[in-house]
Amino acid sequence: MAQDKRNMMRYAGLATQWMAMMGIGVWAGYKLDHKIGWRVPLLTILFPLIALVVSLWQIIKEFNKK
Repeated sequence: MAQDKRNMMRYAGLATQWMAMMGIGVWAGYKLDHKIGWRVPLLTILFPLIALVVSLWQIIKEFNKK
């Protein structure tokens, strides 16, 4: 039972981290796009994609631990 609770907290922590990274990526990309003045929101699209790749790498690294 304690192991199940620990796993649930682990997954909740990873999900929270993922959502925070995505939110920061969107916010930073949006702010930089407006500051630069581009018509196409390139950084608003690019930063969350980078955050997604980094978070997936961290999740894979975390699940490969024994």
